[in-house]
Amino acid sequence: MHIPFAKYHALANDFLVIESSSTRVPKRSLGRLARSICHRRTGVGADGILYVSSHGSSRCVDIYNADGSWAEKSGNGLRIAALHEYLKDRRRRNFVLEMDGRPHAARILKPSDTGAVIVTQLGTPEFETKRVPVRSKLRVMINAPLKVDGLEFPVTCLAVGNPHTVLPVDHFDFDWQALGAEIENHSAFPRGTNVEFVRVVGRRKIQLCDWERGAGATGSSGTGAAAAVCAMVMIGAVDRDCEVRFETGALRIRWDQSTDLIELTGPADYIAKGVFKFP
Repeated sequence: MHIPFAKYHALANDFLVIESSSTRVPKRSLGRLARSICHRRTGVGADGILYVSSHGSSRCVDIYNADGSWAEKSGNGLRIAALHEYLKDRRRRNFVLEMDGRPHAARILKPSDTGAVIVTQLGTPEFETKRVPVRSKLRVMINAPLKVDGLEFPVTCLAVGNPHTVLPVDHFDFDWQALGAEIENHSAFPRGTNVEFVRVVGRRKIQLCDWERGAGATGSSGTGAAAAVCAMVMIGAVDRDCEVRFETGALRIRWDQSTDLIELTGPADYIAKGVFKFP
């Protein structure tokens, strides 16, 4: 099977967009396709795939991690999907994309030849442990202890369409990737968790290192940025309108107090297109 794809990145978090209208892939095969095409040596290489299909007037985006697992939601993926739609028809700048069965508005702000700054809506955060989900006797885990290899870490757990665990840190001079992998697969998280290590710079700026469930250390994460800001707001460390700095660049998160909605603004860029032979 020959599969056309387009490759994009959002602050170095890269995805392959595959259109169902070009190649219809059975849902049971999407995980296997993701593992194959995302492999950095034997495939095209990416953190995940975005499988875009149409259902009536809706554009639906299914996201799979490089390890073949379903990712539920991705803020960077939403911006990339919006850019993909925009590059097909530059007359349109507003889109509604369905991800995990929920509509998300996206708007092109600053287009260029191959990219754009895009603002997307991510919905509302959920802190109840049963909804994240987290195995815990606590109703919420906000700045609560999580034991990992005999050590306790203060964490805030929440969902922004997918599960996140946020840890405040003073610096990144430790093996945060190894700790992120430990927490991702911790027994407290029945569906695994994304992990964010957050250094607060000021009331409106944080630095973030992100470990993504099913993908590992990526250049950035949109939902990770959102989760980090919401968690830091809940412990009183930052304001609701906050810049999130990665090594690869910055995203802006605004958590509206009146509507409870999270707004994500940041860049996305086109890289290349091609055809992958899927065995």
